[in-house]
Amino acid sequence: MRTAGLVVLWIPVVLWCDRVASPAAQVGLGVATWALLIGLLWRRPVPVRVQTAVVVVFATVVEYVFSGWLGVYEYRLDHVPAYVPPGHGLVYLAAVAVAGSPLAVAYRRPLVAATVVVASGWAAWGVFVSPRPDVLGAFWLLCLLGFLAVGRAPLLYVGAFVVVSWLELLGTAWGVWQWQPVDTLVGWVSIGNPPSVAAGGYGWFDLAAVAVTPLLLRLVGRVRRWGLRRATPQLPESRTRTAAACSSPLLVSVPARPSASGSPPYDVPS
Repeated sequence: MRTAGLVVLWIPVVLWCDRVASPAAQVGLGVATWALLIGLLWRRPVPVRVQTAVVVVFATVVEYVFSGWLGVYEYRLDHVPAYVPPGHGLVYLAAVAVAGSPLAVAYRRPLVAATVVVASGWAAWGVFVSPRPDVLGAFWLLCLLGFLAVGRAPLLYVGAFVVVSWLELLGTAWGVWQWQPVDTLVGWVSIGNPPSVAAGGYGWFDLAAVAVTPLLLRLVGRVRRWGLRRATPQLPESRTRTAAACSSPLLVSVPARPSASGSPPYDVPS
């Protein structure tokens, strides 16, 4: 849980600084965030490192598509800040820390139930009460409920719901980014600022990490085995036979002397 606590504290520090940060200052925030991510990953198991890398890559692509290209949400300086890619890795690590904590495991069912209740209430408020309608949040609620129901690690999505909600509320309140009132693709999906249950969208990053990591680890294992076979010197078949012949005491190169019956007294290899 210390990792989750550290990430929860780091988020407001970076976002508060970015309220007035220049592009150069954003690079500095990015370097610091990368350093924190690498430090937290340093002693983590290899699967967690790979999962985090998958999240960073997948989330970065989504950022540049939906913010940089489609403009569904916009950052203050009209570009994806340098701290955002490693920030996604930190959010994932925080969710992993929550999912693996003994306290969360002990209260798994109440935590999942509380997440469902809070997320459902938030989404209902966005659709029926909020002065700014939020249909996207309702869609993401359905995604989150699906992840909680059939996902292999429901506590991972519980942790993501807490951290992502904290992140979105601070980022939009401080003007670091803002969401468009409606989507920029078809123009009829209303969006809150922030959309409720944004963790339902973030859950796709977690799903990608959990699904892709085993495939990557198997691929790396095969490549390593192939590399070891290539690195091990292999003698040609003819040389192997010759070496075996020279090392065997039964294979002696002497002419066969026929016995009186006309057959050799011992077997001579051909």
